[in-house]
Amino acid sequence: MECCRPPLSEETGLEFESQNPGVMHACGHDAHTAMLLGAARALSEMRPRLGGTVKFIFQHAEEQPPGGAAEMVSAGVLDDVNAIFGLHVMNQKSGSIVIPRGPASTAVDGGYLTIQGKGSHGSMPQHGIDPVVVGSEIVLAVQTIVSRSIAPDHFAVATVGSFQAGEAPNVIPDKARLGISLRTTDDRDRQYVKRRAEEIAAGVCSANQATYKMEWQEGYAAVVNDEACSQLVFSAASTALGTPEVRWGPATSASEDFSAYSTRIPACFLFLGGGDESQGYPYQNHHPKFDVDETALEAGVKVEVQIALDYLSR
Repeated sequence: MECCRPPLSEETGLEFESQNPGVMHACGHDAHTAMLLGAARALSEMRPRLGGTVKFIFQHAEEQPPGGAAEMVSAGVLDDVNAIFGLHVMNQKSGSIVIPRGPASTAVDGGYLTIQGKGSHGSMPQHGIDPVVVGSEIVLAVQTIVSRSIAPDHFAVATVGSFQAGEAPNVIPDKARLGISLRTTDDRDRQYVKRRAEEIAAGVCSANQATYKMEWQEGYAAVVNDEACSQLVFSAASTALGTPEVRWGPATSASEDFSAYSTRIPACFLFLGGGDESQGYPYQNHHPKFDVDETALEAGVKVEVQIALDYLSR
């Protein structure tokens, strides 16, 4: 559930562990597919009871912008759809359901900042323009975007996740490259944070007589849950699993291309517990040892089926 994930090799030690280096089901999409197939099978046996049509979307490329959801929308998958519901496993109590109200995920944008300085010998810094120093100032200044430019009751994250420069300790390189990730839930904040990051880069580089190039990649918008859909999901999940297993909860700080659907039609994106540390599942999504308690799959199928039944019975 994350833009631009690097290759990840599986370290679970399971008998069905991935045999391909750099490729694993580290986010639970194999579990999602299994549950949706289960829901499709169950609902196909209930056709006489259904007051409408249920469409099951098996989507590709969720984690690689521009994302498979946008391509599915372009292909017309939503043309005859009135509402959409998505379920994602998370590292929480197995079989439990958490439903965010309003924003369910963050918008994500990122890019690479290349700082052009002037190389020199480490013993003669006066003859160079050190991009490492310039980049370090930018890394620190970017942290002030959230702490000093975004309202405290708004969610935002600014992360510099990579810093590449030079190879030798006694040589000032001529270039440095920073990888920046920005996350927000408010559209105005999204544009502002991105603008501030570039303003900081421009100002710091100018003050140090360096130049820069910023290569932005626009990621996914925030998923925002429709209130009526969310209420329906809460009721359906409570019917399927019992009220103690269902609760309202916060949005995830990660990002999700389900927003390509939720920006077009009423939607609800909910989270299913796939096991937590106390149950022997301590690893978060996108960890090389991430695994899902397979008993949670039954709960997911029950909730998906009940959502469809309740929506069509309205």
